[in-house]
Amino acid sequence: MAPLKIRKAIESDVPQLLPLMRELAEFEDYADAFAISEDILRKQGFRRSPPDFYCLVAEESGILTGLLVYYFVAFTYRAKPNMVVKELYVADGHRNKGVGKLLMKAVAQEAERAGCGMIKWWVAKWNERGIEFYERLGAKIDPDWHEFQMSEEALRRLAKS
Repeated sequence: MAPLKIRKAIESDVPQLLPLMRELAEFEDYADAFAISEDILRKQGFRRSPPDFYCLVAEESGILTGLLVYYFVAFTYRAKPNMVVKELYVADGHRNKGVGKLLMKAVAQEAERAGCGMIKWWVAKWNERGIEFYERLGAKIDPDWHEFQMSEEALRRLAKS
């Protein structure tokens, strides 16, 4: 069996990335709103400069077993960019084998190369295993900030007001 390899995603990974993203949508219970397609992944992640997102993958014997999607927020009060991890997912059957930790280590290395002052992400409150995993890596829940969201309907209402 080939060893596990963590690397940056390439456009030819798209047919394997999309099913992993769908699995995550099912796991997090938003599959009914999932609108990503192979075409969107290609355009936004691999054909724009700079891309809308970056992606690391875990690969074993030519099969993608995990992914980590991230992007940068260039302007922050620290005068250093922040990295935002948007998605971390390890396929069922490959969990508890260190894949998530290797993906997080690789993204930390990317953040360090980019001169980031922080990595941020969100975790569903019900995802106790995820919270425990991130805490083991040294992450802390930010007690000072609440996440606000404005739906598409609400933002359109505000824009027209």
